Amino acid sequence: QVHVMESGGGVVQAGGSLRLSCAASGNIFSITTMGWFRQTPGAQRELVASITSDDRSNYADSVKGRFTISRDYAKNTVYLQMSSLKPEDTAVYYCNCRTNWRVDYWGQGTQVTVSS
Repeated sequence: QVHVMESGGGVVQAGGSLRLSCAASGNIFSITTMGWFRQTPGAQRELVASITSDDRSNYADSVKGRFTISRDYAKNTVYLQMSSLKPEDTAVYYCNCRTNWRVDYWGQGTQVTVSS
C-alpha cells in the first residue's frame, strides 16, 4: 500500500508560478513512476508530467517549457514547478504513484486556479 499526499495548490494570476508537492509513504520501494495529472469538470483526467525511477521525464505538449517535474528520493517526494501559468491550467491536480506491479495510487487532489 502506498499513501499519497499533495500540497501546494492555490490561486494565482496568469503568468505566475506555483509549486506542487507530493509525498509518498508506505511501500515506497515498490514505486517506479510518479506523476501529475489534472482534471476539469466534465473532462477526463489527463497526464501533465511524469518521472521514472531513473529520472526520465515526460510532459504533455501543453505544458512543455513551462512546467518542470522533479523527484527527491530521500524525501519520497515529487514536485511540479509550474511557471507562466495560464487560465487553461486551472484544474484539480492529482499526484499518481505507480508501482512495479503497475498498481496506481492517487492523492486526494489539489485545486489550482489561474485567474486572468
